[in-house]
Amino acid sequence: MTVRSIAHWPADDGGDLPIEGLLASFDGATGWLNSEPLTSEGLRGRVVVVDFWTYTCVNWLRTLPYVRAWASKYDEAGLTVVGVHTPEFGFERDLDNVVAHTRNLGVGHPVAVDSEYRVWNAFANRFWPAVYIADADGRIRHHHFGEGEYAQTEMVIQRLLLDAGARDLDLDLVEVDPRGLEVAADWKALRSPETYLGYLQGSGFASDGVAAFDLPHEYAPARSLPLNAWELSGNWTLARHAAGSNAPGARIAFRFHARDANLVMGPRRSGAAIPFVVTLDGRAPGDAAGSDVDADGRAVLRDQNTYQLIRQPGPVTERVVEVEFLEAGAEAYCFTFG
Repeated sequence: MTVRSIAHWPADDGGDLPIEGLLASFDGATGWLNSEPLTSEGLRGRVVVVDFWTYTCVNWLRTLPYVRAWASKYDEAGLTVVGVHTPEFGFERDLDNVVAHTRNLGVGHPVAVDSEYRVWNAFANRFWPAVYIADADGRIRHHHFGEGEYAQTEMVIQRLLLDAGARDLDLDLVEVDPRGLEVAADWKALRSPETYLGYLQGSGFASDGVAAFDLPHEYAPARSLPLNAWELSGNWTLARHAAGSNAPGARIAFRFHARDANLVMGPRRSGAAIPFVVTLDGRAPGDAAGSDVDADGRAVLRDQNTYQLIRQPGPVTERVVEVEFLEAGAEAYCFTFG
């Protein structure tokens, strides 16, 4: 991805952390969770970590163990973590969904609900995840886009807390125990990109030549499925935002090279429960089953979320993951890998 440039103002304290600007306003938030509304002015005197997220983003999910640990460890030393939930998909604008996933993911720090992108735009942000760190005077001193650099980020937090007068600060770095989708990707084996399925951003569709946009269509498997391509079987509607299944037995397959295969998906109708079956190279996944399916590959689609389908325990090779929906009404948005 292309990282936007940030103008660095000269630091006025002789330190090695530049001043990148002032902490932007949270006034555009459409609501707050875990806190009364916070303001950039009201946070003066505390070091502030602003964490942009959206609950289906696997890249953010893999940073979450560190963000939770920093919020817990450094709160009494003067740190406030502010999560800004800015939705990527339409269903992530639903406040009930945001509330439920904030709770289920153990996000206990303040969250600004940013359904209209006003806080996102105030920060001129472009990425999930993105972290901005402000000092006790409300000046942005560090930012990081994407995953990684956790030690560097935590040391910046420690440095700014010490500059603000924190006493007896524990300088050992946090240790985390991630589970499920929060486990870091196997970057050495990862050769498959995030792939959207709606035609607005979609790529890699093996049946492009016969695609019927916004109309129900009966799809047949492609003759061959190259690496990082996907195909539909059965009756589907390809829409701008997602691929939607119209009949029992509709299937979607992807040839990938990664340890993990995940799919952002959900029922089209709220409250529906759609059983589905996952196979790996045409067989039950067994010990390669992801955290959201059993060893036979069976599970039920109950809400719009990121579902971990496959986690390979051994050497990573090129494989085909397929999902069959046993009832109509599923929507598939995006494959991600780890």
